[in-house]
Amino acid sequence: MDYLCKATAEDVRVYAAITTGVVGEAARRHRCGALATAALGRVMTGALLLAANLKNRECLTVKFHGNGPLGKIVADASADGSTRGYVVHPEVELPLTNGKLSVGQGVGRGFLSVTRFTGLKDPVTGTCEIFSGEIAEDLTRYLFQSEQTPSVVGLGVLVGIDGSTEAAGGFIVQPLPGASEETLERLEQTVATLRPVSMMVKDGLSAQEIVAEVLRGFTAIHVLSETELSFRCQCSKNRTREILSTLRDEDLKQLEEDGNAEVCCDFCGEKYHFTKEELVEIRRMMLENRKVK
Repeated sequence: MDYLCKATAEDVRVYAAITTGVVGEAARRHRCGALATAALGRVMTGALLLAANLKNRECLTVKFHGNGPLGKIVADASADGSTRGYVVHPEVELPLTNGKLSVGQGVGRGFLSVTRFTGLKDPVTGTCEIFSGEIAEDLTRYLFQSEQTPSVVGLGVLVGIDGSTEAAGGFIVQPLPGASEETLERLEQTVATLRPVSMMVKDGLSAQEIVAEVLRGFTAIHVLSETELSFRCQCSKNRTREILSTLRDEDLKQLEEDGNAEVCCDFCGEKYHFTKEELVEIRRMMLENRKVK
């Protein structure tokens, strides 16, 4: 089961997540190659970890607008543990770099943004430049530059020879306000000696055990909560029908003449089919509504 664990110890807090199933589902839906699976999986895992700070019904969107061949990578995540995401060019593959997937090269340079939807009138967006394209390093820099929160982010996705998602997960560790220099130094030393998070997941460590690895040497680790994670999209045929109703009249008329329409959701790959009769009804309702207004 994919889940996220929130914990504290002394002057430090850690969020750790197992996301193998979530990443595997996204890769399957978008027919991702190994490179896209690793990149999208890291972004989705990072989004889930950032969303762990949100309150009920709040959500956020993480976007990597890089100039690499993968194109834009987007992931949504909610406080309830649901996520969805996509990469514009899921088929792209690149030569390995030092035996590893070239995620940084695939993402390229550009900007990343994090938009928080808190229920207020306007969402809040923070941005920063993409530093390396390796996702975890960029999110670490984003949290420090845009949110003034010193953090260490670790993300990993292990893709098998057959293209399957063998392991995925991540963590965020942050010193709490007032943390001592001794605590910061100890945390820095521990994080520097951690093995890759994807290998911890592959070896069967739970999210709680990853927390223990990150906080090795700290005492009195207190688990605050555990949240089940899932791939979930908000799209539906009714929502797609509403989107079609916002098209120009001439566009809807052209769809009618074509006799059918198929709309594919970017986030989950679900396809919605509309017959000519349905398109006629959508256009009729659209015209009536515009007359009323």
